[in-house]
Amino acid sequence: MSLLEVKNLHTHFRTDDGIVKAVDGVSFTVEKGKTLGIVGESGSGKSVTCLTIMGLNSKRTAITSGEALFNGEDLLKMGSRRLREIRGNDMAMIFQDPMTSLNPVHTIGRQLVEAILLHRDVTKKVAKARAVELLEAVGIPRARRRFDDYPHQFSGGMRQRVMIAMALVNDPDLLIADEPTTALDVTTQAQILKLMKTLQQEFGSAIIMITHDLGVVAETADDVVVMYAAKVVEKAPVAEIFNRPRMPYTWGLLGSLPRLDADVERLVQIPGQPPSLLTPPRGCRFHPRCPYVMSVCRSEEPQLVNVPGIDNHLQACHLDEDTKRREAEKLLEGTLAEAS
Repeated sequence: MSLLEVKNLHTHFRTDDGIVKAVDGVSFTVEKGKTLGIVGESGSGKSVTCLTIMGLNSKRTAITSGEALFNGEDLLKMGSRRLREIRGNDMAMIFQDPMTSLNPVHTIGRQLVEAILLHRDVTKKVAKARAVELLEAVGIPRARRRFDDYPHQFSGGMRQRVMIAMALVNDPDLLIADEPTTALDVTTQAQILKLMKTLQQEFGSAIIMITHDLGVVAETADDVVVMYAAKVVEKAPVAEIFNRPRMPYTWGLLGSLPRLDADVERLVQIPGQPPSLLTPPRGCRFHPRCPYVMSVCRSEEPQLVNVPGIDNHLQACHLDEDTKRREAEKLLEGTLAEAS
């Protein structure tokens, strides 16, 4: 049984302008000890998907349906008390901006100790020892001394390490990381990703890595879900996504990556902007931006189906398989024409 199984998840929000379909029929699984990368442009539904799983959307505005089975229990139907028991203990989340996620008026140590005492029946002395141990594990220098420092006394990279420590204090089975390397310099990004990989091996946690950076995905993920306009458009093991992509939107994301192994004159640009989720396009939601658009794309929504002959690679595209193979080969050779 998978650790987390998300089935046909929908999350819509009531707004003054109408219903925003932020997540529209998303399904995926996360296995124990594995990393799932969820990629896509801003507004594609990545973060809302995981906030829904964690039960962190506003109940006043969010309309949610589907299933999110965590160790066989449906998180979406769970009472608030049971959800609080699981959240922060069995599953935890690293938020995108550590400065706004940490309380500026409390010390780092106090916040870590509170997270431990909330879920474990231990003394403050034991909780402090555990907190210092985690700060040392995530690479905070002089951890015992810095235990009493405030968030503003840490750099951005150090605050992100503190957030990772806070997420790991209770040895969660599932760790959700929402853009954990955003706004960090490349050296610090590499350190944070290496740290998460090391801690995953040590604690055996599964990770959902939310990102728009396919370089991060290549470095960390076992499986990849590509989202566009609130839907999953491609899903496969990471090697399949990079070596045999089958969706024009995925080609666009891959084409925008700098390459060292090919002679690329310029990076591919995906034209246009993502659609409004108040009134998403009919048919394939990517068709207004797709250079391979056909008449069927404008009228019929493509279903997420297996690539012929590959059971664990799913795609949602009307293009024929010969065209997909040919264009994917051009991309991999670094000669994919710029979309226009």
